[in-house]
Amino acid sequence: MKKPDPNRVLRRLPLVVGGLGAVLLLINRLLTPELTESQARGDVLGVILSAVLILTGLIWQQVQPRSPDTVELIGEEGFILAEDLPEAVKTELAWASHLLLTNTVTRSLVVFYQGKVLLRRGILSNKSEVVPGVILKRVLETQKPVYLVALNVYPGKIEFDYLPENTQGVICQPISNQGVLILGANAPRSYTKQDENWIGGIADKLAVTLNSHLLAESEI
Repeated sequence: MKKPDPNRVLRRLPLVVGGLGAVLLLINRLLTPELTESQARGDVLGVILSAVLILTGLIWQQVQPRSPDTVELIGEEGFILAEDLPEAVKTELAWASHLLLTNTVTRSLVVFYQGKVLLRRGILSNKSEVVPGVILKRVLETQKPVYLVALNVYPGKIEFDYLPENTQGVICQPISNQGVLILGANAPRSYTKQDENWIGGIADKLAVTLNSHLLAESEI
């Protein structure tokens, strides 16, 4: 499903005006029995202006970015939290996931921490277990995010079988060195740089809460 282009009429306006001006100049020339010097100069100026408008319209048609094609993710909507989490952690995860689902193109998300799935929310696939593959292991080791802008073109997409099968884009954002925030979108190339920065900030906030509660418990 493609989103309608709100600037479609504006982008076509120079083409229409330039073409109409050229046609009117031609009609005026054909209906004029005797051409004067002033009219000739005016025709030249009109032709130049029409050409500029037409060229501008063509350029706008080519450089205008298309909205990415969106799909309806396959799966059922859900909100699943691990049962043995402290209330503070549950509240933090619910808050963070709500913000991501309502303020970014994210449609499905998973929080994987210390080898365990803490949260699944949004459109969910039938598989709930997360087995870290090459990409997830690299994120955990390097503590650097990975953005797969068009998941379908990556051979490693098979490791994200815990997301809807037609997920279009994925961000794997590290949560300190203990876990990963995995986000799935319903359109390729849909996360902006601002989205990535914001997701990184939320992951850092989650890291503080999770480390203070869960990491402390694991060391007892």
